[in-house]
Amino acid sequence: MSRADDLETLLAPVVAAQGCELWSLEFSMQGRRSLLRIFIDSPAGVSLDDCERVSRQVSAVLDVEDPITSAYTLEVSSPGLDRQLHKPEQFARYIGAMVAVKLRMPYQGRRRFQGRLNGLEDGDLVLQVEDTEFLLPLDAIDKAQVVPVFGAAEEQAGDAAVTGAVREGDVMGDEPARDADHK
Repeated sequence: MSRADDLETLLAPVVAAQGCELWSLEFSMQGRRSLLRIFIDSPAGVSLDDCERVSRQVSAVLDVEDPITSAYTLEVSSPGLDRQLHKPEQFARYIGAMVAVKLRMPYQGRRRFQGRLNGLEDGDLVLQVEDTEFLLPLDAIDKAQVVPVFGAAEEQAGDAAVTGAVREGDVMGDEPARDADHK
């Protein structure tokens, strides 16, 4: 297990005890300091008070358990409307939504896809891009995130609809301008 996996195992119950879900966690070294970013979610949304409360509890657990031996910065926030999707259950919650996917290796000559998430099937993401349905293996995905959609498409997408500016059929090709990476 990686350090991030160990931290997620340690901290998921702490976040859950605060009425939130640990959506994802990032752990990285930045010079002599470490950076721990925790993204939390809740059915009612995430408020600043939620972030503060989770931050205090996580900090207390980290002080006691001491899994990070170097100095570190702790950041707690919502995953946002354009949240990254990591786990099958996260993808399942966004069936019907627009998603952008970047693969580790090209599939049918491309690494980037953007379309409507139609479901999960035997470990594959079912993605509708214009008139073509792609089955993309979950383990081949480097990065996937929700693409917010504004307007009438929200009603068509059902419960998974989110707000933003991309319509069904818009394709995220291999051009760098629509890269899903945010660093």
